[in-house]
Amino acid sequence: MSAPVLAIEGLTKQFGAVRAVDDLTFTVRPGAVTGFLGPNGAGKTTTLRMLLGLTRPTGGRALVGDREYAAHPRPGRVVGAALEASSFHPGRTGLGHLEVFAPQVGVSRARCRQVLEAVGLDHAASQRVGRYSLGMRQRLGLATALLADPPVIVLDEPTNGLDPEGIVWIRRLLRQFAAEGRTVLVSSHLLREVEASVDEVVVIAQGRLRHASSLAELRTRATPAAYVVAPRPDVLATLATDRGWTTTADGDGLVVDGATAAEVGAAAHTAGIELHELVRRDVDLEALFFELTRPEANR
Repeated sequence: MSAPVLAIEGLTKQFGAVRAVDDLTFTVRPGAVTGFLGPNGAGKTTTLRMLLGLTRPTGGRALVGDREYAAHPRPGRVVGAALEASSFHPGRTGLGHLEVFAPQVGVSRARCRQVLEAVGLDHAASQRVGRYSLGMRQRLGLATALLADPPVIVLDEPTNGLDPEGIVWIRRLLRQFAAEGRTVLVSSHLLREVEASVDEVVVIAQGRLRHASSLAELRTRATPAAYVVAPRPDVLATLATDRGWTTTADGDGLVVDGATAAEVGAAAHTAGIELHELVRRDVDLEALFFELTRPEANR
């Protein structure tokens, strides 16, 4: 599948005295899942609305390939989007909702039933949307986005309201989209919700870009840590302090922050300190995320 790049170029949105999005620039490439991350109120939804032509920018532009979303002859066939799980007519059935959109993207009634089955709502096709749970509405929003089998998928907080099984399902689906060569942009206010499924991360706060890289590169910015059990934890703690590392008691051992397990092991060996257990602690990406998005951060 040939999918276009999404390009956000100097995008700005002013609502009265409030600058919701401030000179935002980043790109989203095909063949990867990009997590669009930031706390609630960071400007994520406003950015997505400008990308989809629902909100007019104060400055800058958002491109889908070489043009703005609305400039595509049939934009709904290029970008499939789900922004709000509440934007459904409560009196329509799930199937009826999709049938309203089907002519706009040039698909049949059979396709409506096909995507309902794909998102696990075939059993509720004749049920009125007003009786759907939040998780079911999330699935219906995804079905709407997939109607035209578009090369670009844009989802706003897609795991909200899903049970654990549904979260695993959406993660697998996102990975499948990327493997098919689609351009996938998914927003979340928590990194841990999308960490298992994204390749790239774009972090914003207060409408401004704070970080953009691969997830692997972001991990290198997180502080490493190791868990150590030693018969003389006091001696080990002194060694850690001398090396500029910090230690915290955890059960029978110590968590050493600021060093990898290999570094702790090498230092203990050189100092002749006996260790009974030494394991790597996964980097705390969530802590780094909060550090990147704190109000006083200046990046």
